[in-house]
Amino acid sequence: MNEEIVLCAASAYEQKFYLNPEFDSLPEHIKQELQIMCVIYTEDVGGILMLVFDEEGNLELKVDHKEDDFFFDEIGSVLKIKELQQTKRELFESLELFFKVFYLGEEIEDNSEK
Repeated sequence: MNEEIVLCAASAYEQKFYLNPEFDSLPEHIKQELQIMCVIYTEDVGGILMLVFDEEGNLELKVDHKEDDFFFDEIGSVLKIKELQQTKRELFESLELFFKVFYLGEEIEDNSEK
């Protein structure tokens, strides 16, 4: 069973940003950061960017584009995804943790006991 849940997506074609209503409980600044990140990505390279959780709660960045989209920057897309994975690593890790706790019901061990 390969169950994926879309967190958010942006499309250069429709010039729209979508945030899954199931994630409305995320803090406003996180939602804004996701929107800015996705919109800038699609403005830079085109296509569609989706942030998707797999069934284990791992966050994946998925890119799609229309076959006849000759403006889509394939190389730029790969570079931009790598850049986002580095610069937004903390954000992505926080989102994975949020998903694992609130959606998968996992217990998170608190290692920060003082």
